[in-house]
Amino acid sequence: MNDTLTSLIGFLEKSPTAFHAVRQIRSCLDQRGYEERKEDQRWTLEPGKGYYVCRNDSAVIAFRIPEGVKDAPGFRLFASHSDSPMFKIKPGAGLASEDLVLLNVERYGGAVLSGWFDRPLSIAGRIFVSDHGRIERIFLDFEECTAVIPSVAPHLTRDKGNAPELNIQRDFKPILCQGDDTDGFWTLIEKKTGYGRQAILGHDLFLVNHQQPIVWGPQGEFLSGPRLDDLECCFGSFLGFLAAEDTGRPDLIPLHCVFDNEEVGSRSLQGADSTFLDDTLRRICLSLGMGEEEYHIALAKSLLISADNGHAAHPNMPETSDPVNRPRMNQGIVLKYQGELKYTTDGRSAAIVTEICRKKGIPLQTYANRSDITGGSTLGNLLETHLPISSADIGLAQLAMHSCFETAGSRDVESLVSFAQAFYTYASDYPR
Repeated sequence: MNDTLTSLIGFLEKSPTAFHAVRQIRSCLDQRGYEERKEDQRWTLEPGKGYYVCRNDSAVIAFRIPEGVKDAPGFRLFASHSDSPMFKIKPGAGLASEDLVLLNVERYGGAVLSGWFDRPLSIAGRIFVSDHGRIERIFLDFEECTAVIPSVAPHLTRDKGNAPELNIQRDFKPILCQGDDTDGFWTLIEKKTGYGRQAILGHDLFLVNHQQPIVWGPQGEFLSGPRLDDLECCFGSFLGFLAAEDTGRPDLIPLHCVFDNEEVGSRSLQGADSTFLDDTLRRICLSLGMGEEEYHIALAKSLLISADNGHAAHPNMPETSDPVNRPRMNQGIVLKYQGELKYTTDGRSAAIVTEICRKKGIPLQTYANRSDITGGSTLGNLLETHLPISSADIGLAQLAMHSCFETAGSRDVESLVSFAQAFYTYASDYPR
């Protein structure tokens, strides 16, 4: 494995939730000398330095102010998301059935439900506790199997013909422990943190797949693991952002944007459909002495890439793909199109992506849904409704999107790193 792939696997292992993914990014930025700017404080920014701002512990925007920054510089933005489909633990966490204690969970995002059965699952997220009159936040990652969702043996459903349709409330109650003490969940939390149930004021805890990613295939050509959508794009574009540090231009401000809650519609204060990006761009301009007019000029000079993994042509169901636009793993960047603009790529933004890839020798392929399948959407069209910035949707090809354990090509993340690095310094003239 090359260094990039090894680093991606480490990132996936340490990112069971959006909170942990953003913590890793923040830690890396801190080590490289980036300074945090908080939204409830005044900002001062200096040319030649890097900064970042967070919301809700689960979304982060990092940026650099170039030396000799010019009035109304253009922004170069890469956007991805930190969350993945999983199960969220409800406030009343414990249930009893037979002689077992179960977890009370609900669906987060559009998970492929069948993959969660009979798999070692863990608990991760954050809790808020009362400590000597102060509210403190603690991040949790059990890093071991703490629950299993058992399937029903086919012997018990034969008389019904096909297996019954899965029901979230009935079929997805993970086994936590044996006994009848429904406070068993809180006992686990106390052993892990030292805080009992009475001290815990609130929590955002999830049931997660903590299996290690694996590289496989005769030439190590495949990568399988949890949360490839969208941590692969999040990580690859972040490496490209860092790699472009020494090639900055005074007329461009690079930003790496990671939003939360894409899997549930992005309508949160830390989602792409919030004011987070607009607020950050305005405060950058204000801190550099620019007014409202310069801010709008800067937006008109800006470009956005929305990066979220795309569907590879499926070998067992090839009919689910478009006859022509059929991405394959290990064939590079996927440029995504959708006629009703769920993806934002148009002729102009496609020309920019294509030009960058051709100049840098980066493989490029295209994706479009079958005409009778609507498909999903991602970040770009939401961000464009808040900011007048030309954008394109890209991703990397993968199979089993939204599964508990997804599969992608092991070589594609290198293409994304190279593309992101080139994009952050792209300033060719293009029609406006």
